[in-house]
Amino acid sequence: MITKRIIPCLDVRDGRVVKGVNFEGLNDVSSPVELAQYYSDNGADELVFYDITASSEGRALFTDILCKVAKNIFIPLTVGGGINTTDDFDRVLKCGADKVSVNSGAIRNPNLIYEAAKLYGDQCVVISADVKRVDGVFWVFAKGGRENTGMEAVEWIKHCVDSGAGEVVLNSIDTDGVKNGFDLEMLDKVCNVVNVPVIASGGAGCIDDFVKLFKTLPKVDAGLAASIFHFNEVTIEELKKTLAEHEIPVRI
Repeated sequence: MITKRIIPCLDVRDGRVVKGVNFEGLNDVSSPVELAQYYSDNGADELVFYDITASSEGRALFTDILCKVAKNIFIPLTVGGGINTTDDFDRVLKCGADKVSVNSGAIRNPNLIYEAAKLYGDQCVVISADVKRVDGVFWVFAKGGRENTGMEAVEWIKHCVDSGAGEVVLNSIDTDGVKNGFDLEMLDKVCNVVNVPVIASGGAGCIDDFVKLFKTLPKVDAGLAASIFHFNEVTIEELKKTLAEHEIPVRI
């Protein structure tokens, strides 16, 4: 049986890890290099690194910090932020990333996923979708959740997977940082239209939220979180222990 993955997320701005609520009110947390090494040493299955203002500021991702993070961890690393071309994929992979996450870049250039998957393989290409309800409809947002693209989210994600994305990170803006649980309705809709791993992101507030996620939606492959890990509200060790007690397969 395939184990469920637990993935801490480092949202990086100006070289520091930050965290907010509903993608707003960002507060300084820690050094990304130190925090990444801590998670690598303490049971995380993978790590996600987002340069969260690269797209909105129209610049390339900070590669110096990324290189330091990659050298200090021994788990798979997914990197995103300011990924607009296949050259950006190449640059980030050469810095030590295992997978590259694309959001706004794919919205601007719908062929980017296909081109990157052809060059580097589906397993390297992750579609990260920032999604929010507006009048009961799931819409894709760009530029760190600041801009409604006018694209319906489930169809967009399916299109990206059909184009070659090998994994989906579904970020619920509605639940981000709120700590009331994952957006199960949104996740269920996406899981039903794709056949690649889906990572749940946004809303984790306690261990029970992960138990509910994996019990309710067995198709979800991984749970991603930031606040509860960064502020030591939940340790990955105790989270995995509880998941195992609920017969949810995890790597201990």
